Amino acid sequence: MDTSIKSRNPRNAAGRPRSPVVDQAILRAALELFIEHGVAGASIEKIAKRAGVGKTSIYRRWSSREALLAQAIEAFRNATGYTTDLLDRTPPHDFAKLLIGACEVIARPEIRKLMARLIGSVPDYPMLIEVYREAYYLPRRMAFVRALERVQAAGLLARDIDPETLADMLSGALMHHLLMPPAGDNAVGELRDHMIRLLRQAGFEVSQ
Repeated sequence: MDTSIKSRNPRNAAGRPRSPVVDQAILRAALELFIEHGVAGASIEKIAKRAGVGKTSIYRRWSSREALLAQAIEAFRNATGYTTDLLDRTPPHDFAKLLIGACEVIARPEIRKLMARLIGSVPDYPMLIEVYREAYYLPRRMAFVRALERVQAAGLLARDIDPETLADMLSGALMHHLLMPPAGDNAVGELRDHMIRLLRQAGFEVSQ
């Protein structure tokens, strides 16, 4: 998995130059262990062992395990190509098409399991959700709301629709579908059809 992204929570910016190879090895190991075993199975010791580095290499880069896991999750999401920057750059007329196209990525089994692990960590590891929400989720959500506002300003969405509420409704409905998928064997097609129905319900004009 490509997890190329700079750490947002380094402990020490001084000293020897950081090694991107080591950064990526640690992020990849953290992500893999989190998807496979959840937070409990992604200790600093286990991450260091899988990445082939010493624990001190991790402590020099991240202030906590939660900061490391949060960045590893976001790095993986960014590696799919659907970044906050892409949301900001997409023209209003192409926004619905972008969301529909994203279903091919979102329906991947590893994405489903990742989201299930993240949500499942809330009761026992609330700090992970707090770190991820503040550093990554909220900026992504704000970009999504900005995109909806541009769509609305372009006359492609009713003026009486609240973009923030619509963003929550779309995200919530999509998450429900990911966590409770139908029994069919066409995950991408089912998620794509679901997204189209959601967009139409919101007032978007979407063709098949």
